[in-house]
Amino acid sequence: MSSNTLSENNQPDWGRIAEKFDLWLPQIAPVGEALLAALNAQAGDTILDVASGTGEPALTLARRMGNTLKITGTDAAEPMVKVAQRKVAQENLPHIEFKPMAAEKLLFDDSAFDKIMCRFGVMLFEDSLQGLREMHRVLKPGGRFSIAVWSTPETMPTMYWAYQVFKDRVPPEKYPPLAKVTSLGAPGALDKILRQAGFTHFTIHAHTFNYRFPSFNDYWDIVEQSDIMKMQFDALAEGERDKIREDVAALAHAFTSSEGLIIPHQFLLAEGSKQKT
Repeated sequence: MSSNTLSENNQPDWGRIAEKFDLWLPQIAPVGEALLAALNAQAGDTILDVASGTGEPALTLARRMGNTLKITGTDAAEPMVKVAQRKVAQENLPHIEFKPMAAEKLLFDDSAFDKIMCRFGVMLFEDSLQGLREMHRVLKPGGRFSIAVWSTPETMPTMYWAYQVFKDRVPPEKYPPLAKVTSLGAPGALDKILRQAGFTHFTIHAHTFNYRFPSFNDYWDIVEQSDIMKMQFDALAEGERDKIREDVAALAHAFTSSEGLIIPHQFLLAEGSKQKT
């Protein structure tokens, strides 16, 4: 599927859905665990979590390691940051803070962090290359990084389903952002942009994890409650919403078994270190 046949953006209103985004956290938790394993944080480290959203996986790391390290999370959507910071206050977590900040302009000194991670953020930056260049700049020489991006459209079924069912029902400018979300999943794309940003010592591997729901109804409840596709639903003609649900249910049928709805998704994990000077 060529990218010029898909919407390049049309992202959800991240600020608007900030209070609801946590509905998806259990599903993408395995990705955070993979990032943390690759990052291998140690006592005394300074950690940056870019595009942290409502706080993960930075909060998980803070809960595990407490005041043995210092963690900063950033996100361009201030409402997301507020949700994350509220969790810090509620749990009285030490040595972690969240700041509203675009990845393309990180307000930190050069070489400020021992380690940097980013879960499903780089491909959504307004300028992915500039964001990566900033991450490279604020990482110390020899410092580690771990980055996760979605793989190809066909290996991200839930977003692919959304594109399939909406593409003939809404204007192109309202299509689900499949092209943007999977823009770094094509062979060689992530490798190329990392090298352009200055990273030279890294590996990239594909990983598969599963979304798990007791039933399709449970999955669809979260789709609707989270407002993740509000833009598309609002663009539908009257009476089309039920048909969307029916069509997605038909696509999901092959992933349903006695164990519930199990949907495999693939992501790419880049891990490595900044070259020492």
